Parts: sequence; structure tokens; C-alpha cells
Amino acid sequence: MDYDRLLDNLKHRGFLPQLLPNAAAARQAALDILGTRSVGFGGSATVRQLGLYEALQARGNQVWWHWHAPKEDKIPVERAAQAAEAFLTSSNAVLMDGRIVNIDGTGNRVAGLIFGPPVVVVIVGRNKIVDGGLDEAVARIRRECCPENARRLGLDTPCARTGQCADCRTRARMCNVVAIHEYPTRVAQAFHVLVVDEPLGL
Repeated sequence: MDYDRLLDNLKHRGFLPQLLPNAAAARQAALDILGTRSVGFGGSATVRQLGLYEALQARGNQVWWHWHAPKEDKIPVERAAQAAEAFLTSSNAVLMDGRIVNIDGTGNRVAGLIFGPPVVVVIVGRNKIVDGGLDEAVARIRRECCPENARRLGLDTPCARTGQCADCRTRARMCNVVAIHEYPTRVAQAFHVLVVDEPLGL
């Protein structure tokens, strides 16, 4: 893996990348960046794997994550997360040229990355690095991420049933929104990308 090329390309695009050797180092780096800020979460198996919600809550940060909210409160919590001081999540794919690609069903995660809190922290394992173009990134997401996430959410979609993307015509689908970060938006004062040299999340 050519991490030097990836980090250089992320820097040239205006992101703030770090290379971390493992999940424990990434967890600590995220906690250091977030400090005492209030934190909104985007849905992320990577962030859950690192135990960051529990760690932030335990040390007194104010946190909003719809995965920890009752069903009737999920959308209000998602909206509250957009108004936090920092936004924490992962991404579906990072291209070697420094672009970041995400696919969302609801859109709260990409909204937080595009027009959300001024500090953003994205954690990506090496399994999400794509040495190719946008077509390869989207193919990876539809192959690796969407079917598993649809199953986790209990959605009745073809990919949940078969594990294969069928480009279905239903709003229940996982891939309603595709967002490509060429650069951080002007709303994000600091967009951190923590690249971890081990597989994390989906």
C-alpha cells in the first residue's frame, strides 16, 4: 500500500490526514482531536468497533448518535448531530488520488460531512482504500457495504436478500445518495482523515 502517495494527495486536496498503525492508535488520535467538543456521529461500523461513543460519553463529551436513540427519536438525534461542534464517522471508500466517496440511504452522514460541524473526523481502515477510479469505488461500496448494512437495518431490499446489488427502485435502498468529496467544503474548518493500517468496518 502506497500510503505516502495517499497522504500526499489528501493533503494537496486540503484534508488533514494521519497514518495510524492500528485501531488503538486511531481511537486515541480521534479522542485527542475531539478534545472536549460536543460530537455528532454518522452511522459507522468502524466507529462502533473502536468504542468511541462510549469513550466520549464516559469522559463527559456531549454526544449524539442515532444508533443509540429510540426509534421515534432517531431523526431528531440525527439533526442534533449536525449542530454539534464536531462530526465523527467513517467513509465507504477513499481513492488513492485523495477523493472520498460515500453512499447513504438517509443522507444524515453525508450531510454532516458536507454542511455539518466545523470539525470533521473520518476514520478509514485500509480495506476502504481503492486504487482506481470512481467506478471502482462505487462498485466496492455496493458490493461490500450496502448489502450488509441493509441486512443490519432489517431492510427488505434485493441486496439484503441476495448480497448482490440489483440497482433496485425503492426508497428503502441503501444507495439513495452518492457524495464525492473532491475537497473539504468551506464549512469544514478542519477535516481530519485517520488512515489505519488494518481493516476496519465494512
